[in-house]
Amino acid sequence: MVILAGISLGCGSSGLDVPTVLAALTFQAPEYAQTVVWSLRMPHVLCAIIGGITLAAAGCAYQSSLRNPLASASTLGIAQGAAFGASIAIIVLGAGNTSTHDGVTFTNPYVTALCAFIGASLSSVVIYVLSRVRELTAESVVLCGVALSALFAGSTALVQYFADDTQVAAVVFWMFGSLRRVSYNEVALMGVIAVICCIFFFFQRWKCNALEAGEGCAHALGINVGRTRIALLIMASLGSSIIIAFCGTINFIGLVAPHIMRRIIGSDYRSLFVCSALVGACLLQISDLIAANTIPSVVLPISSITSFIGAPLFIFLLLKRSKR
Repeated sequence: MVILAGISLGCGSSGLDVPTVLAALTFQAPEYAQTVVWSLRMPHVLCAIIGGITLAAAGCAYQSSLRNPLASASTLGIAQGAAFGASIAIIVLGAGNTSTHDGVTFTNPYVTALCAFIGASLSSVVIYVLSRVRELTAESVVLCGVALSALFAGSTALVQYFADDTQVAAVVFWMFGSLRRVSYNEVALMGVIAVICCIFFFFQRWKCNALEAGEGCAHALGINVGRTRIALLIMASLGSSIIIAFCGTINFIGLVAPHIMRRIIGSDYRSLFVCSALVGACLLQISDLIAANTIPSVVLPISSITSFIGAPLFIFLLLKRSKR
Protein backbone atom coordinates (compact mmCIF):
# COMPACT_ATOMS: atom_id res chain seq x y z
CA MET A 1 0.00 0.00 0.00
CA VAL A 2 2.79 2.42 0.85
CA ILE A 3 4.68 1.55 -2.36
CA LEU A 4 1.56 2.17 -4.46
CA ALA A 5 1.03 5.49 -2.68
CA GLY A 6 4.58 6.52 -3.58
CA ILE A 7 4.04 5.52 -7.21
CA SER A 8 0.81 7.54 -7.32
CA LEU A 9 2.57 10.61 -5.94
CA GLY A 10 5.25 10.31 -8.61
CA CYS A 11 2.98 9.65 -11.61
CA GLY A 12 1.62 12.57 -13.57
CA SER A 13 2.21 15.06 -16.34
CA SER A 14 4.37 17.38 -14.23
CA GLY A 15 7.50 15.28 -14.78
CA LEU A 16 8.62 15.12 -11.14
CA ASP A 17 11.30 12.52 -10.46
CA VAL A 18 11.55 10.39 -7.32
CA PRO A 19 14.09 12.58 -5.45
CA THR A 20 11.94 15.65 -6.09
CA VAL A 21 8.81 13.91 -4.80
CA LEU A 22 10.66 12.78 -1.66
CA ALA A 23 11.97 16.29 -1.15
CA ALA A 24 8.46 17.70 -1.59
CA LEU A 25 7.15 15.37 1.11
CA THR A 26 9.63 16.91 3.54
CA PHE A 27 8.96 20.47 2.26
CA GLN A 28 12.48 20.80 0.87
CA ALA A 29 11.59 20.91 -2.84
CA PRO A 30 10.71 23.97 -4.94
CA GLU A 31 7.28 25.48 -4.33
CA TYR A 32 5.94 24.13 -7.62
CA ALA A 33 6.81 20.55 -6.67
CA GLN A 34 5.27 20.96 -3.22
CA THR A 35 2.07 22.29 -4.76
CA VAL A 36 1.83 19.34 -7.15
CA VAL A 37 2.49 16.74 -4.45
CA TRP A 38 0.55 18.19 -1.53
CA SER A 39 -2.30 20.06 -3.24
CA LEU A 40 -2.97 17.99 -6.37
CA ARG A 41 -1.86 14.41 -5.74
CA MET A 42 -1.94 13.80 -2.00
CA PRO A 43 -5.74 14.27 -1.54
CA HIS A 44 -6.70 11.62 -4.10
CA VAL A 45 -3.97 9.24 -2.87
CA LEU A 46 -5.32 9.51 0.68
CA CYS A 47 -8.85 9.17 -0.70
CA ALA A 48 -7.88 5.93 -2.46
CA ILE A 49 -6.35 4.51 0.71
CA ILE A 50 -9.22 5.52 3.00
CA GLY A 51 -11.88 4.53 0.47
CA GLY A 52 -10.33 1.13 -0.22
CA ILE A 53 -9.89 0.36 3.47
CA THR A 54 -13.44 1.39 4.36
CA LEU A 55 -15.18 -0.37 1.47
CA ALA A 56 -13.22 -3.59 1.97
CA ALA A 57 -13.75 -3.66 5.74
CA ALA A 58 -17.45 -2.90 5.24
CA GLY A 59 -17.72 -5.68 2.67
CA CYS A 60 -16.10 -8.06 5.10
CA ALA A 61 -18.62 -7.03 7.79
CA TYR A 62 -21.53 -7.47 5.38
CA GLN A 63 -20.41 -10.97 4.44
CA SER A 64 -19.90 -11.91 8.08
CA SER A 65 -23.18 -10.56 9.43
CA LEU A 66 -25.25 -12.02 6.59
CA ARG A 67 -23.14 -15.17 6.11
CA ASN A 68 -23.37 -14.57 2.39
CA PRO A 69 -20.26 -14.24 0.17
CA LEU A 70 -22.13 -11.97 -2.27
CA ALA A 71 -23.01 -9.29 0.28
CA SER A 72 -21.56 -5.86 -0.43
CA ALA A 73 -22.64 -2.23 -0.80
CA SER A 74 -23.51 -2.85 -4.45
CA THR A 75 -25.64 -5.95 -3.90
CA LEU A 76 -27.52 -4.49 -0.91
CA GLY A 77 -28.66 -1.35 -2.73
CA ILE A 78 -26.33 1.05 -0.89
CA ALA A 79 -24.59 2.30 -4.04
CA GLN A 80 -27.84 2.54 -6.00
CA GLY A 81 -29.47 4.50 -3.18
CA ALA A 82 -26.55 6.93 -3.23
CA ALA A 83 -26.95 7.40 -6.99
CA PHE A 84 -30.63 8.18 -6.51
CA GLY A 85 -29.84 10.73 -3.79
CA ALA A 86 -27.23 12.40 -5.98
CA SER A 87 -29.73 12.55 -8.85
CA ILE A 88 -32.24 14.35 -6.62
CA ALA A 89 -29.57 16.85 -5.53
CA ILE A 90 -28.36 17.58 -9.06
CA ILE A 91 -31.70 17.65 -10.87
CA VAL A 92 -34.22 18.81 -8.26
CA LEU A 93 -32.00 20.96 -6.03
CA GLY A 94 -29.77 22.23 -8.86
CA ALA A 95 -26.44 21.14 -7.37
CA GLY A 96 -24.82 20.32 -10.74
CA ASN A 97 -24.16 22.22 -13.95
CA THR A 98 -21.87 22.11 -16.99
CA SER A 99 -18.80 24.26 -17.54
CA THR A 100 -17.47 24.79 -21.07
CA HIS A 101 -13.84 24.40 -19.93
CA ASP A 102 -13.86 21.80 -17.19
CA GLY A 103 -16.72 19.57 -18.29
CA VAL A 104 -19.18 18.86 -15.49
CA THR A 105 -18.81 20.73 -12.23
CA PHE A 106 -20.93 20.82 -9.10
CA THR A 107 -22.19 24.13 -7.74
CA ASN A 108 -22.59 22.64 -4.26
CA PRO A 109 -20.77 19.31 -3.83
CA TYR A 110 -21.72 19.08 -0.16
CA VAL A 111 -25.43 19.09 -1.02
CA THR A 112 -24.77 16.35 -3.57
CA ALA A 113 -22.78 14.33 -1.03
CA LEU A 114 -25.43 14.84 1.67
CA CYS A 115 -28.26 13.68 -0.59
CA ALA A 116 -26.16 10.71 -1.76
CA PHE A 117 -25.51 9.81 1.88
CA ILE A 118 -29.23 10.04 2.69
CA GLY A 119 -30.09 7.88 -0.31
CA ALA A 120 -27.48 5.29 0.65
CA SER A 121 -28.65 5.32 4.26
CA LEU A 122 -32.24 4.81 3.12
CA SER A 123 -31.38 1.30 1.92
CA SER A 124 -29.74 0.58 5.25
CA VAL A 125 -32.81 1.81 7.15
CA VAL A 126 -35.15 -0.35 5.08
CA ILE A 127 -32.96 -3.42 5.59
CA TYR A 128 -32.65 -2.63 9.31
CA VAL A 129 -36.41 -2.22 9.77
CA LEU A 130 -37.19 -5.41 7.88
CA SER A 131 -34.56 -7.30 9.86
CA ARG A 132 -35.94 -6.12 13.19
CA VAL A 133 -39.67 -6.25 12.45
CA ARG A 134 -39.93 -9.25 10.18
CA GLU A 135 -36.82 -11.07 11.43
CA LEU A 136 -35.58 -11.84 7.93
CA THR A 137 -32.96 -14.50 7.36
CA ALA A 138 -29.54 -13.57 5.99
CA GLU A 139 -30.50 -14.82 2.54
CA SER A 140 -33.71 -12.78 2.59
CA VAL A 141 -31.77 -9.63 3.46
CA VAL A 142 -29.58 -10.05 0.38
CA LEU A 143 -32.65 -10.64 -1.80
CA CYS A 144 -34.20 -7.52 -0.29
CA GLY A 145 -31.05 -5.62 -1.25
CA VAL A 146 -31.35 -6.83 -4.83
CA ALA A 147 -34.95 -5.57 -4.93
CA LEU A 148 -33.89 -2.21 -3.47
CA SER A 149 -31.14 -1.95 -6.09
CA ALA A 150 -33.69 -2.37 -8.87
CA LEU A 151 -36.06 0.11 -7.20
CA PHE A 152 -33.41 2.82 -6.84
CA ALA A 153 -32.06 2.23 -10.34
CA GLY A 154 -35.56 2.67 -11.77
CA SER A 155 -36.16 5.77 -9.65
CA THR A 156 -32.89 7.30 -10.84
CA ALA A 157 -33.80 6.64 -14.48
CA LEU A 158 -37.24 8.19 -13.93
CA VAL A 159 -35.76 11.34 -12.38
CA GLN A 160 -33.28 11.63 -15.26
CA TYR A 161 -36.11 11.28 -17.80
CA PHE A 162 -37.56 14.63 -16.71
CA ALA A 163 -34.18 16.44 -16.59
CA ASP A 164 -32.43 18.43 -19.29
CA ASP A 165 -29.21 17.38 -21.00
CA THR A 166 -26.98 19.36 -18.65
CA GLN A 167 -28.46 17.80 -15.53
CA VAL A 168 -28.32 14.29 -16.98
CA ALA A 169 -24.66 14.83 -17.86
CA ALA A 170 -23.95 15.91 -14.28
CA VAL A 171 -25.67 12.81 -12.86
CA VAL A 172 -23.81 10.48 -15.22
CA PHE A 173 -20.50 12.18 -14.37
CA TRP A 174 -21.16 11.69 -10.64
CA MET A 175 -22.05 8.04 -11.15
CA PHE A 176 -18.80 7.48 -13.06
CA GLY A 177 -16.96 7.92 -9.77
CA SER A 178 -13.81 9.93 -9.16
CA LEU A 179 -11.19 10.22 -6.44
CA ARG A 180 -10.19 13.67 -7.66
CA ARG A 181 -13.30 15.54 -6.54
CA VAL A 182 -12.26 15.56 -2.88
CA SER A 183 -10.24 18.08 -0.91
CA TYR A 184 -8.57 17.70 2.47
CA ASN A 185 -11.85 18.58 4.22
CA GLU A 186 -13.65 15.63 2.62
CA VAL A 187 -10.63 13.37 3.20
CA ALA A 188 -10.63 14.29 6.89
CA LEU A 189 -14.34 13.53 7.23
CA MET A 190 -13.97 10.19 5.44
CA GLY A 191 -10.93 9.40 7.56
CA VAL A 192 -12.77 9.99 10.84
CA ILE A 193 -15.69 7.77 9.79
CA ALA A 194 -13.27 5.11 8.49
CA VAL A 195 -11.36 5.02 11.81
CA ILE A 196 -14.58 4.71 13.81
CA CYS A 197 -15.91 1.90 11.60
CA CYS A 198 -12.63 -0.03 11.48
CA ILE A 199 -12.17 0.14 15.26
CA PHE A 200 -15.72 -1.14 15.72
CA PHE A 201 -15.13 -3.99 13.25
CA PHE A 202 -11.88 -4.94 14.97
CA PHE A 203 -13.58 -5.22 18.37
CA GLN A 204 -16.30 -7.39 16.83
CA ARG A 205 -13.82 -9.89 15.37
CA TRP A 206 -14.53 -12.63 17.93
CA LYS A 207 -18.29 -12.34 17.41
CA CYS A 208 -17.76 -12.54 13.65
CA ASN A 209 -15.80 -15.76 14.13
CA ALA A 210 -18.69 -17.12 16.17
CA LEU A 211 -21.19 -16.13 13.47
CA GLU A 212 -18.99 -17.87 10.90
CA ALA A 213 -19.42 -21.11 12.86
CA GLY A 214 -23.21 -20.75 12.75
CA GLU A 215 -25.95 -19.02 14.70
CA GLY A 216 -26.33 -21.97 17.04
CA CYS A 217 -22.68 -21.77 18.04
CA ALA A 218 -22.93 -18.01 18.50
CA HIS A 219 -26.00 -18.38 20.75
CA ALA A 220 -24.22 -21.04 22.76
CA LEU A 221 -21.35 -18.63 23.35
CA GLY A 222 -23.76 -16.02 24.74
CA ILE A 223 -23.80 -13.72 21.70
CA ASN A 224 -26.95 -11.81 20.80
CA VAL A 225 -26.95 -12.72 17.10
CA GLY A 226 -29.67 -10.29 16.04
CA ARG A 227 -28.12 -7.30 17.80
CA THR A 228 -24.63 -8.13 16.55
CA ARG A 229 -25.82 -8.55 12.97
CA ILE A 230 -27.71 -5.26 12.97
CA ALA A 231 -24.77 -3.38 14.54
CA LEU A 232 -22.43 -4.71 11.85
CA LEU A 233 -24.93 -3.74 9.12
CA ILE A 234 -25.29 -0.21 10.48
CA MET A 235 -21.57 0.46 10.76
CA ALA A 236 -20.82 -1.12 7.38
CA SER A 237 -23.53 1.00 5.77
CA LEU A 238 -22.20 4.14 7.45
CA GLY A 239 -18.68 3.52 6.14
CA SER A 240 -19.80 2.59 2.63
CA SER A 241 -22.24 5.50 2.41
CA ILE A 242 -19.71 8.21 3.27
CA ILE A 243 -17.21 6.93 0.69
CA ILE A 244 -19.81 6.58 -2.07
CA ALA A 245 -21.28 10.00 -1.23
CA PHE A 246 -18.00 11.81 -1.97
CA CYS A 247 -16.42 9.50 -4.56
CA GLY A 248 -19.40 8.21 -6.52
CA THR A 249 -20.15 4.60 -7.37
CA ILE A 250 -17.17 2.30 -6.77
CA ASN A 251 -17.85 -1.35 -7.53
CA PHE A 252 -16.31 -4.67 -6.46
CA ILE A 253 -13.78 -3.40 -3.91
CA GLY A 254 -15.91 -4.48 -0.96
CA LEU A 255 -16.80 -7.75 -2.67
CA VAL A 256 -13.43 -8.92 -4.02
CA ALA A 257 -10.96 -7.88 -1.30
CA PRO A 258 -12.35 -10.19 1.44
CA HIS A 259 -12.48 -13.12 -1.00
CA ILE A 260 -8.83 -12.61 -1.98
CA MET A 261 -7.69 -12.76 1.62
CA ARG A 262 -9.94 -15.69 2.49
CA ARG A 263 -8.03 -17.77 -0.06
CA ILE A 264 -4.73 -16.73 1.51
CA ILE A 265 -5.31 -16.60 5.28
CA GLY A 266 -8.71 -18.25 5.75
CA SER A 267 -11.83 -16.88 7.44
CA ASP A 268 -10.39 -15.91 10.83
CA TYR A 269 -11.74 -12.40 11.36
CA ARG A 270 -9.00 -11.57 13.84
CA SER A 271 -6.78 -10.98 10.82
CA LEU A 272 -9.28 -10.97 7.93
CA PHE A 273 -10.60 -7.48 8.68
CA VAL A 274 -7.13 -5.92 8.66
CA CYS A 275 -5.81 -7.82 5.65
CA SER A 276 -8.97 -7.24 3.60
CA ALA A 277 -8.78 -3.52 4.35
CA LEU A 278 -5.17 -3.31 3.16
CA VAL A 279 -5.95 -5.29 -0.01
CA GLY A 280 -8.92 -2.98 -0.66
CA ALA A 281 -6.63 0.05 -0.40
CA CYS A 282 -4.19 -1.55 -2.85
CA LEU A 283 -6.94 -2.44 -5.33
CA LEU A 284 -8.37 1.07 -5.34
CA GLN A 285 -4.90 2.62 -5.73
CA ILE A 286 -4.13 0.30 -8.65
CA SER A 287 -7.46 1.23 -10.24
CA ASP A 288 -6.69 4.92 -9.80
CA LEU A 289 -3.26 4.50 -11.38
CA ILE A 290 -4.78 2.74 -14.39
CA ALA A 291 -7.53 5.36 -14.68
CA ALA A 292 -5.04 8.23 -14.64
CA ASN A 293 -2.29 6.79 -16.85
CA THR A 294 -4.01 4.69 -19.52
CA ILE A 295 -4.77 7.65 -21.82
CA PRO A 296 -2.59 10.78 -21.64
CA SER A 297 -4.38 13.85 -20.21
CA VAL A 298 -7.54 11.80 -19.57
CA VAL A 299 -8.71 10.37 -16.24
CA LEU A 300 -11.00 7.39 -16.85
CA PRO A 301 -14.01 6.71 -14.56
CA ILE A 302 -12.85 4.88 -11.47
CA SER A 303 -16.04 2.78 -11.34
CA SER A 304 -15.30 1.31 -14.77
CA ILE A 305 -11.73 0.44 -13.84
CA THR A 306 -12.71 -1.25 -10.57
CA SER A 307 -15.33 -3.27 -12.49
CA PHE A 308 -12.80 -4.30 -15.15
CA ILE A 309 -10.39 -5.45 -12.43
CA GLY A 310 -12.91 -6.83 -9.95
CA ALA A 311 -15.26 -8.78 -12.21
CA PRO A 312 -12.65 -11.08 -13.86
CA LEU A 313 -10.87 -11.50 -10.54
CA PHE A 314 -14.10 -12.47 -8.80
CA ILE A 315 -14.98 -14.96 -11.57
CA PHE A 316 -11.49 -16.46 -11.29
CA LEU A 317 -11.89 -16.88 -7.54
CA LEU A 318 -15.28 -18.53 -8.01
CA LEU A 319 -13.86 -20.97 -10.58
CA LYS A 320 -10.94 -21.86 -8.32
CA ARG A 321 -13.30 -22.37 -5.41
CA SER A 322 -15.59 -24.57 -7.53
CA LYS A 323 -12.62 -26.64 -8.71
CA ARG A 324 -11.47 -27.15 -5.14
